[in-house]
Amino acid sequence: MGADGAASQRAQDARRQERLLREQWQAGRRQALRWDAVGEDEQRLLAQLLVLTARGWRLLVDRHWSRTRTADADMLLVGPGGVFVLHVTAGGEPGDGRAAGLLTATKAAESAVASLGMSPVAVQPLMVFAGQRRDASLGRIRLLGEHEIGPVLLSQRHRLRVESVRAIADHLERVFPDYAGSAVDQQTPPVPEGHRPSAPDGLFDLEGLRDAALKGALRAPIEQWMTFLHPDQVALVRRNWSGPARISGPAGTGKTVVALHRAAHLARRTTGRILYVTFANNLPRVQSTFLKAMAPAVADRVDFRSLHSWAQEFLQERGIPVRLHGDKAETAFSLAWKHVGRESRLAELAPAPAYWHEEIDYVIKGRGLTRFEEYAIVPRRRRRASLHRTHRRSVWELYEAYETLRGERGVHDFNDVLSLALAEASRRRERPPYAAVIVDEVQDLTLVGVRLLHALVGDVPNGLLLVGDGQQTVYPGGFRLTDAGIDIRGDRGQVLRTNYRNSKQILDAALTVVADDAFEDLDGERTPGRRDVDLTYHDGDVVRVTRPTVDAHDRELLGALRSLPDGALADTALLCPSLRATGHYQRLLTQAGLPVCQLEHYDGRAVDAVKLGTYRRAKGLEFKNVFLPRHDEVFANGTPAETAGGTQTPQTAREREELRRSRLFVAMTRARDLLWLGSVPTP
Repeated sequence: MGADGAASQRAQDARRQERLLREQWQAGRRQALRWDAVGEDEQRLLAQLLVLTARGWRLLVDRHWSRTRTADADMLLVGPGGVFVLHVTAGGEPGDGRAAGLLTATKAAESAVASLGMSPVAVQPLMVFAGQRRDASLGRIRLLGEHEIGPVLLSQRHRLRVESVRAIADHLERVFPDYAGSAVDQQTPPVPEGHRPSAPDGLFDLEGLRDAALKGALRAPIEQWMTFLHPDQVALVRRNWSGPARISGPAGTGKTVVALHRAAHLARRTTGRILYVTFANNLPRVQSTFLKAMAPAVADRVDFRSLHSWAQEFLQERGIPVRLHGDKAETAFSLAWKHVGRESRLAELAPAPAYWHEEIDYVIKGRGLTRFEEYAIVPRRRRRASLHRTHRRSVWELYEAYETLRGERGVHDFNDVLSLALAEASRRRERPPYAAVIVDEVQDLTLVGVRLLHALVGDVPNGLLLVGDGQQTVYPGGFRLTDAGIDIRGDRGQVLRTNYRNSKQILDAALTVVADDAFEDLDGERTPGRRDVDLTYHDGDVVRVTRPTVDAHDRELLGALRSLPDGALADTALLCPSLRATGHYQRLLTQAGLPVCQLEHYDGRAVDAVKLGTYRRAKGLEFKNVFLPRHDEVFANGTPAETAGGTQTPQTAREREELRRSRLFVAMTRARDLLWLGSVPTP
């Protein structure tokens, strides 16, 4: 067909579509006239909604809508974008009574669809003004005019497949018998054979519905998969906790997804703001993007922040000077080690100063210790080196020398920022600035950091939610929640046990790395490295490649990346143990013409490029394909900071090895479909 013929065909198609739309509109108008007690503007609005039913949407209208007008919601609309609870008005401003009634109806709809495993973020209240133009918000409620309602509904992110729309609408019609199904008086498009309900009476197979939702999420881009809430986790999102709560569980069990949906749920249930905190500074951008896609109506009421950036802003707002300068603080420690540490007994245990820098960061300052008597008896969790009192005295002297030199330079380090913020939050017992605080990857925080976040909300119901897993710790040191004064009792501690991300092959490969590394979680319980989990995904694969030289290894890596299907680079990550290795592979991929997106710049939007970053930068993220070049090299060589100065004792060496294995475990468990492990034998 030539260009003229193609243009003619497009014109004919457009005319057919316009004629079909006009017929549907006329049918909707005829149907709307049955509600003769409502005004013409409302009938015209109803006709718009009825047109959607010809496109697979389902509309339930209050049977008494045109007479009593006493219902909290006039209509329930189910479509690809979710469930919409509508109150229709012909004019005026939304009063408190109408808004409260609509929210009550919305909660009832949320409870109804929760039994089907549907997240609360997919249920949205709308107040629609017939005969007007409007697009605004009233808290959780979106206010739309007659001209805006259609485009807004059709532009919603697709959450439900065809069979899900039918099943949910049928369920709502049974739960709310006062609402009757309404549709245009014409034949709706037939449902494809593979999507028809199995039961002829309109009932549906719940497990089949859940499986269909899971399969749809697996096919979607990885960004959409990372916000997929499995139906079995909906109750956890909606749970009412009487105080601080914790969600833990192995890698891949959906902890972060639950936390994100919980944030949206709380934002809809409260009038205050929600603070969502992580340690890493790249995750807040990603998680904010995800929430805007999931629940745009409440996304502006959730603050996604890294802990240190939030603490700095908190102090600045209260007029407390912060002089954070990492380089100058590092220089102060180097001088303290030169003058006090290098010739002390500490060099016999771990000659590399980095170990003792971490001791100060994570054990002394990270726990908020200010007197030697406190440090002399404190349990050094996850620290292997056995320190007698004389050793601890030497550490304390190094700490005091560092603090003196840092003070002389007039600068703060990162731990000082958190300590200052904790003191300020504890001193000013004013109304909490947040209705709730959610902490993701809590195991990466210091004790002072957790105390700070606890101080913001205290022990109020649903106030503090801590999410994380001790096995995925990538920083030294540790603590227990009881050390922070946080008591997780009874059902306020939830352990997830179903892995939705990794196949058996990928998970087995990752668990083999940490199988012998038992760990102590934040509750103090000693847990074996190889944990039992239930698996739901079975299609992942592990590819191991060993080549004699780095050049040969890298050629194999490039070949594997190029052989991925079209579009697969958008769902692919290449992860490295160090920044130095990341720089090498940035140059390699760029020279090969492969697009690269640094993880530190990734914001959660789909981008057709390989995501490149360190193991630690990948925390909290998932990818369909993960490439780990020369993944075992660090175990043979260590890092320069760890090996500088001489040989470590067996205890400190073991501690470093466990930490490196934990980081590798985190990187390996980011993979869903493919885990590529490259090796170059070390001479």
